[in-house]
Amino acid sequence: MEFRDEVLDLLAEVAENNVVKENPDVELFEEGIIDSFQTVGLLLEIQNKLDIEVSIMDFDRDEWATPNKIVAVLEELR
Repeated sequence: MEFRDEVLDLLAEVAENNVVKENPDVELFEEGIIDSFQTVGLLLEIQNKLDIEVSIMDFDRDEWATPNKIVAVLEELR
């Protein structure tokens, strides 16, 4: 499985919403797809399933606003 697909699957699981895979440019926070609690869960899942260390201090809501942006950030970190 490609890294992008892994990230989108993980994001869909945490968000409990497949729209992140159908529309990877959707605004996650503005549309209410992910809240602050789910953000923490996402960071934990990224660490556990993708073995990428991301601290809450590294999280920038603008840089992580869409699924495509999340994929780009994680590709740089891995």
